[in-house]
Amino acid sequence: MKVRDILRVKGGTLYTVSPDESLARAVETMAQYDIGSLAVMEHGELVGMLTFREVIDTIARNGGSVGTVTVRSIMDDHPMTCTPETELDQVRPMMLERHTRYMPVMDNRMLMGVISFYDVAKAVVETQSFENKMLKAYIRNWPEEEDTAPGGPEQQPAAR
Repeated sequence: MKVRDILRVKGGTLYTVSPDESLARAVETMAQYDIGSLAVMEHGELVGMLTFREVIDTIARNGGSVGTVTVRSIMDDHPMTCTPETELDQVRPMMLERHTRYMPVMDNRMLMGVISFYDVAKAVVETQSFENKMLKAYIRNWPEEEDTAPGGPEQQPAAR
């Protein structure tokens, strides 16, 4: 399975923010749409990612407030990315290694979407579930063997 398969299921909605937007406004957007990340865009290009991790870190450092900081001052300005053609088997270890929960999907310099660790896990579970059903159906329809005895065909008593 490829990243493009996840994007196809998710649809085309993409939430972005400007790097010069206030963190307070970005947090309002995240809360309004119940999302954990925003792609940070400037002049039509991805320049970073803002996730709940950066927001929580900022709140902890500011005594429980987001303060007056801008998105630019706390965003991840070097987010790990993948392409629509990246295999999920490659994405999972990348996300685990860097503890990344959200990954922008880029096609050359164009942002195609953002996938989450949840999206990846869900796709893997659905794929395994489908494969499991197929295997069970195959096993249920397994042709019966005529030779039932472990040593070969059953021996019939000789006619006398």
